[in-house]
Amino acid sequence: MRRSEVPNRELIGQRQPTAGRERLPPGGLELFALLARLLRRPRRGDRRLPLLWLVRSDTADLMLPLRRFLGQGPRRRVPHAVLDADAPPGAGDVPALLRELHRQLSLEAFGAARLRFRHYPLADWLMQQSLTAGVDADDSRAALVRRLRDRRGPRTPEALPSGGDAVSIVSQVLLWLVRRAVPGVVFRAAVSGRVPVLGRHYNWFMRQQYLAPRQSVTFLGFAERLTAGWRDGEQPDQVNKLLLHAFLEDLRQAYRRRPWRPSDWRRTAYPALLLDHVAPGNVGGELVCLVGDVRTETGRNDPLLIVASGGQPPPDLPEPHPLTEADEAYDEWAGALPEMRRLRRPATWLVALRPDETDTGPPSRGGLRPFSAPDPPWWSRRFLPTALALVLVATLGLWVTSRWGLGCHPSLTGQVSVEVMGSGECVGYSDSARQVFNNDPGQERLRTVQKRIFAQNRAAEEVWQRSERRRPLLTLVYLGTLTGNLTRADEESYVSEREELEGMATAQYALLKESAGAGGAALLRIVVANGGRQMTYADRAVAMLAELARDDPTVLGVVGLVESRSSTARALRDLNRVGLPVLAPTLSADKMDANSRLYLQISAPNKDQVKLVDTYARQVLKVDEAHVFYTFLEGSSLTEDLYVGTLVDDLRKQFGPRITRLDEWSTGQRLTDECGYPGLLFYAGRWSEFDGFLRALRECGGNPPRHLVADDSVNRYMANPGLRAAAPGNLPVTYVSKASLATCALLRAAQDRRDDARASFLSWIQADDLLDPPRCRPGSEEQVGERVSLAYDASMMMVRAVESLAARLHPANPRQRWEPDSVNPVGVHAEVLRQNAGQGYPGVAGLIRFTPDSGEPVDKRLALMRVEQVPDVSTAPVEVFRCGAADASGPAVCGPA
Repeated sequence: MRRSEVPNRELIGQRQPTAGRERLPPGGLELFALLARLLRRPRRGDRRLPLLWLVRSDTADLMLPLRRFLGQGPRRRVPHAVLDADAPPGAGDVPALLRELHRQLSLEAFGAARLRFRHYPLADWLMQQSLTAGVDADDSRAALVRRLRDRRGPRTPEALPSGGDAVSIVSQVLLWLVRRAVPGVVFRAAVSGRVPVLGRHYNWFMRQQYLAPRQSVTFLGFAERLTAGWRDGEQPDQVNKLLLHAFLEDLRQAYRRRPWRPSDWRRTAYPALLLDHVAPGNVGGELVCLVGDVRTETGRNDPLLIVASGGQPPPDLPEPHPLTEADEAYDEWAGALPEMRRLRRPATWLVALRPDETDTGPPSRGGLRPFSAPDPPWWSRRFLPTALALVLVATLGLWVTSRWGLGCHPSLTGQVSVEVMGSGECVGYSDSARQVFNNDPGQERLRTVQKRIFAQNRAAEEVWQRSERRRPLLTLVYLGTLTGNLTRADEESYVSEREELEGMATAQYALLKESAGAGGAALLRIVVANGGRQMTYADRAVAMLAELARDDPTVLGVVGLVESRSSTARALRDLNRVGLPVLAPTLSADKMDANSRLYLQISAPNKDQVKLVDTYARQVLKVDEAHVFYTFLEGSSLTEDLYVGTLVDDLRKQFGPRITRLDEWSTGQRLTDECGYPGLLFYAGRWSEFDGFLRALRECGGNPPRHLVADDSVNRYMANPGLRAAAPGNLPVTYVSKASLATCALLRAAQDRRDDARASFLSWIQADDLLDPPRCRPGSEEQVGERVSLAYDASMMMVRAVESLAARLHPANPRQRWEPDSVNPVGVHAEVLRQNAGQGYPGVAGLIRFTPDSGEPVDKRLALMRVEQVPDVSTAPVEVFRCGAADASGPAVCGPA
């Protein structure tokens, strides 16, 4: 559909009497559709308006329909003026024409507050003043001062008080002196330019560029030069430009939008001037040229739309466009305007249109519907402030009681939107320290990393502003399970979530450390969102994020989701409908990508994990038989827990009859039958039950099972020193790791062999001002954490995709200001796939490569880590077996470490 089709239908009345119809030339409706488009003021920002020159023809005169189009709106009319360059007063000179334009636009006749002028009336008044020739210069100045003061408000003569007692006489004399002296003092201060608040319109004349105002030193000296007789030595063209510049400045100020003045937002349509019988040699043509010159020379836009009608356009214009191509002509002009302004070409602001003489079809005969100014925003209407204040007071108590809770702090400012759910959990999102999720005892590290992210959000915003918004800025949402777990005061129950947030914070920190001159380097903001325990309230969180994405074009994706559950799958489907890509650092249930075409998984799927364990059992352990125990949280099931469900299914398929025992294990169940078991004992459950599973094996005493292997969920248990302290010390545990390449030892080795990506990551996590505590410090026992590198890789993949798109959008001018609307989430997802389809992305935790039809990575690195004594948290796990590619040059093979 062409852009003008919808406006055309809006312009045609459905039931109008025949007498009200206008016989328009071919292309007439296209012209009026363009005018409607130009007159409507955008809700945000302002548009640059051209000077439209309509070429008359013998058969088509559009001025009468234009007058009715602007002047007969049923509701709020467009502020407009109609002038004829061949008839008085328009047939005079430019000052006379501007005087009439000012008179018409100042009328309170358009259904809205009238336009107020301050600069133009003063300039025009000065030009009409005549100071007596031959009078002393001081007397001439004094006369002008008196007139200026009287213009502000004539003084009423007051007699000097007399009579009464001494005190009364003194007080009356003082009051008389104040009334006489204060206005003069205020006026002198206003015209002096030394007091910032007073006399801003006087100061404007000294700051503008026409007639060299600085040569006059003070405003009074400049004002003298504008009076009759004194301005004979000035260039008439410069005088006219000053008058016009003052007129346009008044319009600019009338159309300012200030947040603290709702009335400013009621002006929803630009003012228009219809100028008839314009020719290159008459006063109308002179005014059109002056407007273009003032706009180009001052570099400032104004809100006046001028439509001039004449026989022929200026000779320096290219061939006029047919009316049928009005929309295309405007778009072409708008695209070329910046370059034409820079080169100061003649007729920069002009767009010439003519009736299409070659169109053989019948003229448009639809009833032309007059244009009405759009309704102002609801919050700017006059009756609403009082009503809103009453509604706010009435609903504030309800809002507080329904959303405010301990650790849940909704905010009326910033990007914070949370509410208390039935379970007491605080669900929603936050980008600032006004809302930090989870105030449970023992979760200080989770709160600390959120505060670090929010502080870096402020830093990223400041850097972006200092770069004059040239660096690309994107926002990623972390969506996870940040509340709801039952924990002890000395137990960290949100290790996965905390580590993923640390990984994103590391990516954010790395981008902040980029050089200030790196114009193409992106900046990252992070919004932290909570979906509740087991992602129970993910649907509500996603609904809030959908509103955020609509309001904030920098929101380009979601990272996190933590656990593969049916609630997570529903959240993926909801995010897919919203159009937000999801990069999941640790989700590994098979076929999670079936829930969203915008889903990308950083970790290998469960089927690859099972193949790793099977290969290890065959090649290293030399065992065929296996016992498998699985668990899931209370209130869950194999159907709801997609991670455990698909893992068990993959084990059945991979091992087949070699699994001689496959049971669900629950807390309190004894495992004495597994004592001394020589085969593979595989734990395929959630980390939260692994502590109880090990306690049950404690009964084996000195005869534990020979080969205990656990899935990757056990990483969360291994990261909790408080839980590990109670484990049996004679039972080695081997478990799956998705980030074995990001251990301290391997990162230091990568640094030694000049692996830049991993060396940089190591330097970031060792920094004093990022993670608490810093990781991999010499002599420190603090390990990186399984999910830190995975979340870092997910964030940086999105960042690099945005940087690549930015480089392609601005190839010739990398220092051009970044427009967040220039990219969208779906396009960023496509760019991630494009970058990773060939050699893949060299992540810190291993090579990440996708096929075009899947969101699961191909040959992603997996490893088995072994801990000889679980209670010993000072000894780092040792990699014993691995599968998948480490980097672009390494083959995807399985084998011992």
